[in-house]
Amino acid sequence: METISDLEKQLGGMREFYLKGKTKEASWRIAQLKGLRNFLREKEQEIFEALKKDLRKHPVEAYRDELGILIKSLNLALNDLKKWMSSKTAKLPIAALLSSAEIIPEPLGLVLIISTWNFPLGLSLDPLIGAIAAGNAVVLKPSELAPACAALLAANIPNYLDGKAVKVIQGGPAVGEQLLQQKWDKIFFTGSTRVGRMVMLAATKHLTPVTLELGGKCPLVLDSLSWSLDKEVAVNRILFGKFGCCAGQACIAIDYLLAERQFSSTLVDLLKATIKKMFGENPKESCSISRIVNKDHFLRLKKLLDDPLVKASIVHGGQMDEDNLFIEPTILLDPPLESELMTEEIFGPLLPIITLEKIGDSIDFINSRPKPLALYGFTKNKTLQRRMITETSSGSVIFNDAIIQFAVDTLPFGGIGESGIGKYHGKFSFDTFSHYKSVARRSFLIDFWFRFPPWNNSKLLLLESAYNYDYFGAVLVILGLKRSRKGFNIN
Repeated sequence: METISDLEKQLGGMREFYLKGKTKEASWRIAQLKGLRNFLREKEQEIFEALKKDLRKHPVEAYRDELGILIKSLNLALNDLKKWMSSKTAKLPIAALLSSAEIIPEPLGLVLIISTWNFPLGLSLDPLIGAIAAGNAVVLKPSELAPACAALLAANIPNYLDGKAVKVIQGGPAVGEQLLQQKWDKIFFTGSTRVGRMVMLAATKHLTPVTLELGGKCPLVLDSLSWSLDKEVAVNRILFGKFGCCAGQACIAIDYLLAERQFSSTLVDLLKATIKKMFGENPKESCSISRIVNKDHFLRLKKLLDDPLVKASIVHGGQMDEDNLFIEPTILLDPPLESELMTEEIFGPLLPIITLEKIGDSIDFINSRPKPLALYGFTKNKTLQRRMITETSSGSVIFNDAIIQFAVDTLPFGGIGESGIGKYHGKFSFDTFSHYKSVARRSFLIDFWFRFPPWNNSKLLLLESAYNYDYFGAVLVILGLKRSRKGFNIN
């Protein structure tokens, strides 16, 4: 671990480099983005091996959820960067003769990105793409809980990016605490709500703006679909949204499912059959499901199931292998609502199903809990869809699929309330790491004399006409043809 003085010296050097203006040049930004893309392409095999070592991710899952998304993000940034960087003319009223205004995006300065372990490449490099595209100097702290990926980034980023402006600093909570004590122009954090509160508290010292990508319990509302094909498609997408992304260790994974009681037995049978199709008779032998990240998280999940009333609600799965950090895809039917399983974010391959008398009751159920990062609804009922959009609050609402919003560059990704602050992805990442500066220019030839003292009734009328864009009224005032307000005289 570096000493505080060493760290401050490094950051001081990065800030000096930033102030020289090199990172603001389009050519520098493009070179860094291309370097990052080269890293992903040239080190693909090492990336797959690191993700397998940390999380037992299959290369196809790793490409789908991390590598492919990053390459897509880089291609978008490289194609659109100059458009993103360009200033935008601001519209002025007709009265502002011989004046002009524009909005210019500029980088924030020296920024800190603290990443997490469940998508250790994607959630480290996706915000880095936005920060570099916006022209910032960046310190990236990857998660120590994914050590193979953290080491891979630390060893390779200096070979592909400008080390004077982009650094990877490894370490655990103590290093994170040291970093948070420094002065930054932006902190971007991905992780738990608990640590997010600590980050936000530390940021208050320097009034540093923060983006917090957190999580919470993401509900899924499942209507009683009538067509068998719809049910089959829905169940495939539900299992993908729960077990198919890092074994449920994802902030936007489905946390629990709401369904009508009369549909529950059919639903459980469909889920069981489809789990076998996806992961085989013995999922432990499947290479298509990731493992729990470490023993602490394994024991946390085991503790959720150790509650006797929760254990009694298991209708499928529940098998565990602590030595191999494996938990079988598990379905629970109506576990106690006051249990930790239903009050804490699960972040693992456990899917509770909560039954309701009618699906419309799901709105009140969702609103009685903290605002989720994502809300999923499988229904063709337009009224239910409208109610879910207008009567609930969440980071996003997705109908008839799950997780897909993460891969769409034109949708902002972020939470609300306890599920997060701020947004990123695509152009939104560039915006997150930019300040939009207002620039206005005036000529010396024309002035609005009525804005200066001494005051009189005529100036009040002219100000009133100006703010209402009443140009004809202003002419009448100037010609003395418009009376003062009744009962108001300042002469």
